[in-house]
Amino acid sequence: MLPTRQGSVRLFRFLGIDVFLHWSWFLVAAYEVISRPRAYSSFVWNVLEYLSLFGIVLMHEFGHSLACRQVGGRADQIILWPLGGVAFVAPSQRPGATLWSIAAGPLVNVVLAPVLTILVILGGAAGWRTSMPNGYNFFHSVWQVNLALLIFNLLPIYPLDGGQILRSVLWYPLGRAHSLLVTTLIGFPCVGLLLSLAVFWVHDMFFAVLCLFILVTCWRGLMQARMLIKVGKLPRRHGYACPECREKPILGCAWRCPRCLRPFDMFESQGFCPQCGASCPEAECLDCGATHPLAQWDLPGVAPR
Repeated sequence: MLPTRQGSVRLFRFLGIDVFLHWSWFLVAAYEVISRPRAYSSFVWNVLEYLSLFGIVLMHEFGHSLACRQVGGRADQIILWPLGGVAFVAPSQRPGATLWSIAAGPLVNVVLAPVLTILVILGGAAGWRTSMPNGYNFFHSVWQVNLALLIFNLLPIYPLDGGQILRSVLWYPLGRAHSLLVTTLIGFPCVGLLLSLAVFWVHDMFFAVLCLFILVTCWRGLMQARMLIKVGKLPRRHGYACPECREKPILGCAWRCPRCLRPFDMFESQGFCPQCGASCPEAECLDCGATHPLAQWDLPGVAPR
């Protein structure tokens, strides 16, 4: 469901982060700009307004990416597409690291809010409504867009930032799996309400598609939570621990050989498939999804925060 680099155009690279634009963005942008109500005397202002929306989205995604790097995570790619932007971040699987990586995005909008508010107030005081109506309407629209994005993103719906922030906070008392379970269950009625508003009140097809995307992703989060709960109940092998989340690996044939595709116990066979002899030097943690060389699994690590 998420956009990929395939079919995307690379725009630029900044601070080691590649920014891509998905091809579908151009189609939706053309439709949105043409169908947008004419609040300006020139069509160019419609284009600038739409570009400013994604400029704010891009700054928001950079907030996620840079915060993720601060806590030792990996973040090197952002893709813009019609439904907004996606920062591909992989923070350390700790509630504090995840919380900061997610919260930094809305914080960008929080910082922009007073700046844009001052511009609108100063423009009104300077008489831009009559002397520069296009400029005043533009800044007022950008102010509205930033505020709307902030409020929408903070809704307690997974995978919106608000839902992921709630999940990170619940992670402390409930653990990784149950915090995701609770957050997705809270998100379902909320996204159902949004979808009803989009269809029966706002009559906005684009907003309805966005709600459907969120609903599907929330459902996938629920399935992931159920899987994590099942994994958490499986017996564990002592003497090893994931370098990322410090969980012990599962005891049993939980890994699949990349050559013969048969399941085997990675740690019992020390990284060699007992069926075909293929070497598998790296083991994936079935709890956090991180992959590390097998030799690192028995190294002492820092307890998760």
